[in-house]
Amino acid sequence: MGQHFGDVARELAGRGYTVRVLTSARGYDDPTVVYPRRERTPEGVEVRRMRLSSLGKQSIVRRLVASLAFMVQALVVALSSRALAGVVVSTSPPLVGVIGTIVGFVRRVPVTYWVMDLNPDQLIALGKLSPRSVIARSLEMVNRVILRSSSLVVALDEFMAARLARTGARPERMQIIPPWPPTERLQPPPRAQNSFRAAHGIRDELVVMYSGNHTPTNPLTTLLEAAARLREDTRLRFVFVGGGAGKAEVERFRDGYGLVNVLSLPYQPLSALSDSLGAGDVHVVSLGDRMAGIVHPSKVYGAMAVGRPILYLGPRPSHVSRLIETFGIGWHVSHGDVEGAVRTLRAIAGSSADDRQAMGDRARAAIEHEFSAATLRARLCAAIEETMI
Repeated sequence: MGQHFGDVARELAGRGYTVRVLTSARGYDDPTVVYPRRERTPEGVEVRRMRLSSLGKQSIVRRLVASLAFMVQALVVALSSRALAGVVVSTSPPLVGVIGTIVGFVRRVPVTYWVMDLNPDQLIALGKLSPRSVIARSLEMVNRVILRSSSLVVALDEFMAARLARTGARPERMQIIPPWPPTERLQPPPRAQNSFRAAHGIRDELVVMYSGNHTPTNPLTTLLEAAARLREDTRLRFVFVGGGAGKAEVERFRDGYGLVNVLSLPYQPLSALSDSLGAGDVHVVSLGDRMAGIVHPSKVYGAMAVGRPILYLGPRPSHVSRLIETFGIGWHVSHGDVEGAVRTLRAIAGSSADDRQAMGDRARAAIEHEFSAATLRARLCAAIEETMI
């Protein structure tokens, strides 16, 4: 999310706007990392970082306190900003849209609400919150106010747009603009020259890679069970890159079953992203059965940008299944269908490199022609500009 906001801020600055970004002064994963309070990018974007706005992820209470502290500071800064022409807010921290709504009302400026995920929908779908609870109903009421007050609502896919419309978003004020991959940074080297593969002892095995945040909304149990059944198949290597609450499950499976075909690694630096993503021969994208329209796994675009086919675990239809079917770039397996996953993985291992390359070429072409960073960024910035006319 931060990278996409940065891209939009730079694009708007390039169009002649004075852009001010309000963000945290500390790292989210590691709150001991402190960033400069004020900074100006080479493109002229002013970055202001709020104090006490990240206290780590150790507890819900710490997150709530940090979110509240950020929103109060952001409200004060936004209300006191001179020559304000518009506000762009998203869904992190949760309910920051309330700040945008207040600023829009008080300062009489348009508000763009860029929706990255939906809550309380996500908590309800995970079974962590009853839809009849006071909290759920209150959140839905607040969301309805934010959506109805926004001059522009940006949804990431058609399924999300349908949910937002049911919640209160006005269709005539809504646009569907998916997130984009950092295409200009993703130029993987040839397979035989990939330093990531060499560094981790990966030789000729076909790498099935999951790269990104490991969360309950992106379950990996079916893939892990398939990996356990395929432990003797030396053609396949399963590589899990990233972090998150679901990372522990990967490592429990690996250690509990003694799986030498499973490699678990932390997030890789952005400078190594081309090599790490390029090390995968097939990329896994997972979406929970009840998550279509609630979350939008944007990792699919990074995999497509490096020219790799997709193994999709999740419900159909969804935005990922539509991409696979439209462009012919991968395979689909339902959650819980371990036999189907094993069968599909064996078929992938037995497929020719040329067939997989053809899928990857179609995936990259789709990014270049329909989902490029330049195209989607320009569409979003043009939509934001229209609210300020």
